[in-house]
Amino acid sequence: MAKVVEIPYVPTPKQIMFHQSKANEVLFGGAAGGGKSVAIVMDALARCLKFPETKAYIFRRTYRELEDTVINEAMARYPSDLGNYNVGRHEFRLFNGSKVYFRHCASASDMYDYSGAEIHWLYFDELTTFEREIYEFLRTRLRAKRTLGVVPIVRCSSNPGGVGHGWVKSMFVDAGEYYELVEHVVDSETLGKKKRFTTQYIPSLAIENPHITQDYIFELERKDPNLRRALLQGDWNAFEGMAFPDFVDSPDHYDDRLRTHVINPFPIPPNWPRVMSFDHGYSKPFSVGWWAIDRAGTAYRYREWYGVERRNDGSPVPNTGLKLTPFQIAKGIIEREEEETRENITLDRICDPAIFDRSRGDSIAQQMEPVGTRPGVYFRKGDNTRLAGKAALHERFRFDINGRPSIYIFNTCKDWIRTVPTLPYDQTKVEDVDTDAEDHCYDETRYFLMSRPVPAREYEPAKPFVFDPYRRST
Repeated sequence: MAKVVEIPYVPTPKQIMFHQSKANEVLFGGAAGGGKSVAIVMDALARCLKFPETKAYIFRRTYRELEDTVINEAMARYPSDLGNYNVGRHEFRLFNGSKVYFRHCASASDMYDYSGAEIHWLYFDELTTFEREIYEFLRTRLRAKRTLGVVPIVRCSSNPGGVGHGWVKSMFVDAGEYYELVEHVVDSETLGKKKRFTTQYIPSLAIENPHITQDYIFELERKDPNLRRALLQGDWNAFEGMAFPDFVDSPDHYDDRLRTHVINPFPIPPNWPRVMSFDHGYSKPFSVGWWAIDRAGTAYRYREWYGVERRNDGSPVPNTGLKLTPFQIAKGIIEREEEETRENITLDRICDPAIFDRSRGDSIAQQMEPVGTRPGVYFRKGDNTRLAGKAALHERFRFDINGRPSIYIFNTCKDWIRTVPTLPYDQTKVEDVDTDAEDHCYDETRYFLMSRPVPAREYEPAKPFVFDPYRRST
């Protein structure tokens, strides 16, 4: 007679949704205390039990984090009747031949330790602690022999915040409506075929977890506003250490331009002054922004060119440049200024003063200048005072008594909207933005702002922010 083994796990409705998802890649979470780590651990066990001889890999940034969370949960819930845990190898071996591997990947160099791995079930606990390149590389290890009869999947959990906040939000949270399967298409030039895969975001709150006490909720209520919004409400537009919590993207006000910094495009009057700002990059992205200033001094970012590598589906490879030469960038700038050239509009070009460095030959600025019949562009040096530039952006973000800021971003400037609001503070220079983050749009914005002091105006007092965790965030 077969032995009945009891597994101490009663999933919540959201955990059940996570386990039953048909998506290829799923992000589960948002708020703290939603049962994310438990769901990761038990999903791996369930799949390994159902499909003998398969392998699940559960990743955290460090082994200490693994031991404090994931391994603790597994040891509390994995019955010894189903297999044995090898402490030295950090592996749970099931008697049906399947294995659950508990692994770390502290840096991009560590990901190559798994070059030869065959992963059937790939899990990331606290996905936002990982860079996208780690996620993408480990995903390439997803493969399975046909005889196993399985389709490998990716399952992740995370709170808002961390080094990967921006790309995780873009890939899962902003990709489509919550709970729905969002379809993506990969076009293979090698095979001459297209393949569709799906992603899904499942938000989960602490109040939905019956195992969480009210004391835990009260503890989250005591946190500072941004941390509370992130951990209690699962708000991906707020996280601990975000440099620009005052940025607002409200689609409901794209037309009336009230209490939002992002708006719908409109024809720019030809008599408004124009400025082009530039931050150079080669292996990292370069950023070009075009700005117009109205009579009140309000700035409008109406066009951008962001030199980032993109995948077949058009999504950016974060912080990876196009490796264009200075001349190629200059040529691309001129091509994008056809309207200004046709209307005989003069542009004031401002850039990072570092491109004027001639210590190793011709400067980047010189290489972008016109020579003979070769087209080019001229720049003037921008002010690279970092904290003053950051203060200027905060000042322009403020809403006046009519609910209008002194800076607007056209919603077509998607890379600015993707990168600037998610910039974190530097861990050592606490008042400055982390320069290891994808800060290129932000940098050229600083050069522009320092050339155009904010106009004087009367500001309204700050209003409380109300977030609905069950609606799609913006």
